[in-house]
Amino acid sequence: MIARYTRPAMGRIWSEENKYSMWLEVEATASEVLAEAGIVPPAAARAIRAYGEVDVARIQEIEAEVKHDVIAFTTAMAEKIGPEARWLHYGLTSNDVVDTAQALQVKAASGVIREGILGLASILRQRALEFKHTPTIGRTHGIHAEPTTFGLKLLNWYAEIRRDLVRFEASAEDMRVGKLSGAVGTFGHLKPEHEESICARLGLRAAPVATQVIQRDRHAAYIATLAVLASTLDKIATEIRHLQRTEVREAEEFFSEKQKGSSSMPHKRNPITSEQMSGLARVLRSNTQAALENVALWHERDISHSSVERIIFPDSTILADYMLAKTTALIEKLLVYPRRMLKNLESTGGLIFSGQLLLDLSEAGMSREEAYRLVQAHAMRAWKEDLVFRELVEQDPAITNRLPAGQLVRTFQFERQLANVDAIFDRVLA
Repeated sequence: MIARYTRPAMGRIWSEENKYSMWLEVEATASEVLAEAGIVPPAAARAIRAYGEVDVARIQEIEAEVKHDVIAFTTAMAEKIGPEARWLHYGLTSNDVVDTAQALQVKAASGVIREGILGLASILRQRALEFKHTPTIGRTHGIHAEPTTFGLKLLNWYAEIRRDLVRFEASAEDMRVGKLSGAVGTFGHLKPEHEESICARLGLRAAPVATQVIQRDRHAAYIATLAVLASTLDKIATEIRHLQRTEVREAEEFFSEKQKGSSSMPHKRNPITSEQMSGLARVLRSNTQAALENVALWHERDISHSSVERIIFPDSTILADYMLAKTTALIEKLLVYPRRMLKNLESTGGLIFSGQLLLDLSEAGMSREEAYRLVQAHAMRAWKEDLVFRELVEQDPAITNRLPAGQLVRTFQFERQLANVDAIFDRVLA
């Protein structure tokens, strides 16, 4: 991923230096476990741990000649370790190291992402409570529907992020596996208990069964879960983009004193962060297709998945981390305009209470069909002629004979429709 979207902690996890450091950690841990089992000389295990040192430039120099990254790595390590290096990589195949080390990188990346999800959830909860009873118009199909509160919008996002967290933790746990079962997964040179001990020391579980590689359904589920998370962030961003439109202006991104919105139009205040989130979500979602294609490999393994994962795992986790941080800052600094919300809510002259009027007339004894015909006729006239719906209703004897003035006042009170907001909050936050 380009530096523009790479935050330092996540960038370090996917650096070449750290990748090879994780390879070395797997090799050193394997040597130590095998030494305790009497397979590798203890002096060799100590030498591998003490003298193994990552030199990225040297590894890449060797790889340019041998065209095999793991051989380049073991050769470079042997130069550092000395004669005891003959016990390095004992009984292992390349993917025993690569897949297990990748699990360590994914585990570290998942920790960063988890903290990002929790941070966003916290600020969403805080702002949902802040605007719990701030009335605004709910829209369906982009058209005014019935009253809601801005807090409920935020609460919906909070609840979704919590679901994303549950899904993410499950997929991250599913990725927390290593394998050291050899060329086709049969433990031709080591034993299952060796694998279990090595993985345990690395903070991983042993894959119950594998070929030469850990099966890629785990990896596909992990990337897909990140894509779902990105889609939640896209959903939030899309709503903010709509709310910031000039004609709506109910909320907008923070705009700093020195910020510029356009090279030619000084008045512009654009939702650039939200638009960026929507764009980057497309990239992350597209990586899911590649991850799914990686599930089907030839026989006990091929390397068609390897080149793909060199891109999609760093890029997807880096993007998820970046998007979470940007969205958290966006929500934390979001400018919210309750007066504008109220103005928009009232802008249609009471049209948004047509559903309540329908119910009240039915309750007062009018048939639902007649009530619907009557209410819709006034609503369509108000819409087409730009009239005040409430005034038309108050002038119709067919309605006022059923609903006297005092009752009609109650029909057009948005507080009545928002009476259960507290109950919804209690249900979500319990």
